[in-house]
Amino acid sequence: MKIELIDTGYFYADGGAMFGAIPKSSWSKRYPHDDTNSCILAMNCLLITTDDGRIMLIDNGAGTKQLKKLSYYRFFNLIDLHAILKEKGITPDQVTDVILTHLHFDHCGYTTLENPETGDLCLAFPRANHWISKKQWDHLSSLHPLEKESYFKENTALLSGSPLLKLIEEDTIISPVMTLRLFEGHTSGQIVPYITQQDQTFVFAGDVIPLAASISPEWISAYDSYPLSSYHEKCRLLEEAVLKNQAIIFCHDAYINCATVKKVRNFYKTDKKIHLSELIHPVS
Repeated sequence: MKIELIDTGYFYADGGAMFGAIPKSSWSKRYPHDDTNSCILAMNCLLITTDDGRIMLIDNGAGTKQLKKLSYYRFFNLIDLHAILKEKGITPDQVTDVILTHLHFDHCGYTTLENPETGDLCLAFPRANHWISKKQWDHLSSLHPLEKESYFKENTALLSGSPLLKLIEEDTIISPVMTLRLFEGHTSGQIVPYITQQDQTFVFAGDVIPLAASISPEWISAYDSYPLSSYHEKCRLLEEAVLKNQAIIFCHDAYINCATVKKVRNFYKTDKKIHLSELIHPVS
């Protein structure tokens, strides 16, 4: 099995929003920011290729369909995921599985592509099974007004009624190396993939723990819909990561993309930083 981190681009988010109730005097020591308190966030996805022919993609970034609507986030260094996969010898038809941790725009925007001339949509990976939690899928039909700007139904509309849509309602093993587990907090029914490679398990934590800087359970983003659940779910993920020496992949961290975790008294800290092969883009 080969694991590769693909950097699909960056955007700016307000530091106060990213770190919620944590004062700037504390979070500014952990994560860089500019003079407007804006923090650069990555949109990392994961490519897993296995000896038995599976090509699995975890998340796929924001794409380009909604950039005008999302201009506040000042996206930059966006990549064409098809082009990057082509460089690796992979065609869109060869991708067997697309795993969407949740359906916020910055995680699933490349699921569908728009014809620039007609506006018609097509699936970016037309033969792949698309794994989404049922709770997250159902949530699309009953969004709270405060959540509506984070979801765009055109990103996943073509999956409705399709045999390619694979909804899970509980922790699910989809291959010998991949288990999809469900976590609450940031949004309903977020998937956290656990990838086992030889003697190391990698945890793609998604927005359960988006940054190495937000590893403390109390450091909860204002973007989290259910902050009390976020606290308990972070503790659940971190306790197991410490006990089993699992490596956590931080999907939004522009500076640290993977690390193991240690517990010092009652505090969690990153321990050994792990460099995953990745596409490097300059952060500016």
